[in-house]
Amino acid sequence: MDTEDLIALRRRFHAYAEPGFLEFHTASCVMDILEELGVDYTHGPEAIDVSAIAEKPTEAEYQEWGQRAIDAGVPAERVKLLQEQGTAVIAELKGNRPGPVWGLRVDIDALPIIEDATDEHLPAREGFRSETGYMHACGHDGHTAIGLGLAERLRDGDFPGTVRIMFQPAEEGVRGAAPMLAAGVTRGIDRMLAVHLVASLPLGEVTGGASGFKATTKWKAQFTGEPSHAAGAPEKGRHAIAAAAQATLGVLGISRFATSDTRVNVGTFHASGSASIIPAEAVITYEVRADDNDVLSELDRRAEKVVQGAASMYDVEVTTNQYGGTTNSLPDEQMLDLIEDAASGQTAITEFNRTSDLGLGSDDAHLLINDVQKQGGVGSYILIGAQNSQAPHHNYRFDIDERSLAIATDLLETVFRSEG
Repeated sequence: MDTEDLIALRRRFHAYAEPGFLEFHTASCVMDILEELGVDYTHGPEAIDVSAIAEKPTEAEYQEWGQRAIDAGVPAERVKLLQEQGTAVIAELKGNRPGPVWGLRVDIDALPIIEDATDEHLPAREGFRSETGYMHACGHDGHTAIGLGLAERLRDGDFPGTVRIMFQPAEEGVRGAAPMLAAGVTRGIDRMLAVHLVASLPLGEVTGGASGFKATTKWKAQFTGEPSHAAGAPEKGRHAIAAAAQATLGVLGISRFATSDTRVNVGTFHASGSASIIPAEAVITYEVRADDNDVLSELDRRAEKVVQGAASMYDVEVTTNQYGGTTNSLPDEQMLDLIEDAASGQTAITEFNRTSDLGLGSDDAHLLINDVQKQGGVGSYILIGAQNSQAPHHNYRFDIDERSLAIATDLLETVFRSEG
C-alpha cells in the first residue's frame, strides 16, 4: 500500500467511529480486508477473553451499535459473532526464514466526542467526518490503517520470523489489553511494539521508545442511599448525590506527589430523579495516574478512603469497581538499536530521538510490552510525528497529517524485514 491507499483506509475508519468493545463495523472491515489480502487472522477466544472484560457495555449498547453496524452493511451473522466473541482481531504473517516472533499492537476504538463540522476541519471539508456521535480524536483510525498496510506489504513473506498484528478494542479507558492478555495473545512473542501518531510532534520526527507514559487505574463508584420526600420527610432520606459530590471534591483534592508525576480526575457524574426527591442513586467515574507504580497504588488507596468516607458522611452505601488500568514500561536498548537502524534509511524521518519522556497520558499497550519483557523478550512504544493543527488529542478538532501514515508504515516494515 502506498500513501494514497493508507490515507483512503484511514478516512474509511475515521468516518465510522465506534466505542470500545462495540467496534463491530471497524472489526468487520479489518476482517474483510485481511480476507481480501489472503492474510490469516484469528478472532474470538484466541484473540480476547470476553469473560475478563471488567465492565462490559450494556445489553442496550450492544444492540444499538450492532444494529448500526447492520444498517451500515455488516452482515447480521458477523455482528452477532462479534457481540458474543469480542471485537479483537489478530493477523499473523509468517516469513520465509527463521527469526523472532514480533508483536505489534494497533488500537481501533474511538471517543465520545462530537466532531467539528466546520470547513476549517479537514474531515468535514473532505466529507469523512464521523457522524456516529463518536470521533477518532486520538489517531486510532490511522493506527488501524497502518496495521492493515503492514499486513498487505508483509504478505509476500520476505522477512525472518513471524509478525503478529493485534487490532485491539477499547484502548480508551485502558480496558482492552487485559482481556486480550487473558486470551494468551503475547504467548511466544520475542519482540513487542506499539505505535502512536502524535499530534504534538512535527511531521518527520520519530521517537524510538517513549518513556513518559503513566500507569493508571480507572474506577466507577456507585452510591446507593434512600429516597424520600425532600420537603415532607427529608430526615428519612439518605442523599446519594451529596455523597457523590463530596467524593468528587475529595478525589480532586488528593495531594499530588513531589516524587512522581501524578494526575487525578473525576470524569463523569450521573444521577436522576426530581427536585422533590432525596436522590437514592448516583455514579461517578474517576482515575488516578502516576509514572511510578508504587505511587499509583498509594493514590488508589487514598481515593478509596475518600470515596468510602464520603459515603459514610451521608450514611449511604458505595461500591467501587476498577474497570480499566495499565502499568507503564521502558524501552529496551536492543529494540531501540533496531528501530534506530531502520529509521536511518528513511528520508522522510528528519529527526530521530531514541527515547523521549513526552507526557502522553496512559496506554494499556504497556501491559502487552511488560508481559513480553517478563517472558525475557524486549519491547518499545514508538511515537510518530503527525502534527496538523493546534488541536490536542481528545479534542473535537483533532486531526493528523496523513503523510505520517506512510512514515510509520515504512519504518515498521523496515524493522520487521531486518535481519537483526
